[in-house]
Amino acid sequence: QVQLVESGGGLVQTGGSLRLSCAASGRTINYSRMGWFRQAPGKEREFVSTISRDGGDTGYADSVKGRFTVSRDNAKNTVYLLMNSLKPEATAAYYCAVYIGPNWSRVQSYNYWGQGTQVTVSS
Repeated sequence: QVQLVESGGGLVQTGGSLRLSCAASGRTINYSRMGWFRQAPGKEREFVSTISRDGGDTGYADSVKGRFTVSRDNAKNTVYLLMNSLKPEATAAYYCAVYIGPNWSRVQSYNYWGQGTQVTVSS
């Protein structure tokens, strides 16, 4: 079983940047596609980004494309999400998870969720 711990969230002004980390323990995630999701209060959890096991293939929600960058360091068993040009609508708890298939943009295609890290973007 794998444990995921997200970190790096915080309070930032509109236009600012944050880098989130997702550290895995218990077993390697090097052979797993990973995903980032977010959930704002009163809203459903939504897809943000995904990265293949070797980092060669990535995907993004249209709302973050061009501003967010996902990456991973398999030597550290860690996945990252660099968020630039942040907007107030990005305020949410951000979660990472392990992809199990079949659709990488759907919540149901992931398991082993972390506890989340809060991102708040002030206007």
